[in-house]
Amino acid sequence: MKRQIKHQFLIAMFMTTSIIASGQTRTNNPFGLVYQDAITANVPGEVNIHPVRYKLNGIDIAANIYTPAGYDSSKKYPAVVVAHPNGGVKEQVAGLYAQRLAESGYIAIAADASYQGASGGAPRNVDKPANRIEDIRGMADFITQYAGADAGRLGLLGICGGGGYSLKAAQTDKRFKAVATLSMFNSGLVRRNGFMNSGLSTIQQRLQQATEARALEAAGEEIRYAADAKITDEMADKMPFDLYREGHYYYNRTHAHPNSTFRYTMSSLLDLMEFDAATNMDLINQPLLMMAGSKADTYYMTDNAFNLATGTSEKELFLIPEATHIQTYYVPEYVAQAMGKLNEFFGKFL
Repeated sequence: MKRQIKHQFLIAMFMTTSIIASGQTRTNNPFGLVYQDAITANVPGEVNIHPVRYKLNGIDIAANIYTPAGYDSSKKYPAVVVAHPNGGVKEQVAGLYAQRLAESGYIAIAADASYQGASGGAPRNVDKPANRIEDIRGMADFITQYAGADAGRLGLLGICGGGGYSLKAAQTDKRFKAVATLSMFNSGLVRRNGFMNSGLSTIQQRLQQATEARALEAAGEEIRYAADAKITDEMADKMPFDLYREGHYYYNRTHAHPNSTFRYTMSSLLDLMEFDAATNMDLINQPLLMMAGSKADTYYMTDNAFNLATGTSEKELFLIPEATHIQTYYVPEYVAQAMGKLNEFFGKFL
């Protein structure tokens, strides 16, 4: 029982983000961006941001496209799809890396996942792997038709949970000519087994809860949610893992956004718990770059998937010295190292 309570407490601590006070959300950026050195205005000749909306399987998707300095729609540029973390939105770390890629000469797109952020879909906060993978394909659909984007030079960057889903998307979608992940998080593995296998004893109990939640939805009754607790700084400070502790401060404090929430429908677990980002890794035959902080407690997920990627002759594991998982999202020196490697990788293969 103690182990079960501990597991549920840990999952709630990491998977919940609540805007505790409006003053903690940066609202002064006209595009809603909350990362450091974000674009505040579109200036001719410089990197610009273009908010767009498009339909994906009947759902309205909200995205931001970043174009490089001196962008000329009559020319051709390599393009990169950027997939955001679980619970994250396009205005956070995905936007930061999309902007940095545009500064390096790429057209980049970051979109809110369907049912999440500013994108449509009901009920809210459905979090199913198939949806997230389709979101990535949908970004590819849109950006390859965008003026100036070279469909033959399309890259993919997935961050945290978006990294796991990017691996799955790239296994079958060969429009992606080069695939990169940053701090990859295997969502299904963790939802099923718990972080570092801390939830093995509660798998059947949680599956029963998800089954009951699905039945209620089918009957038109209440929508039940997982990870819907509020976490205080005091609770966060006692968290045993950097991922949970630093994740709280990133999502709830320094980079909070009103559309970002880790709450997800309990019924989503029926799909999440049978998913594993590291299966069929041999299907990836594109160049592969997987990046992680050397001190990231999530590194075991990157290491496992990387070793299973036997179908590509071009793969590299890049460790960012001293960085933890969350620190790769925003610490300037770690972002610079990740971008340096991305520029080298995409520059070679796109």
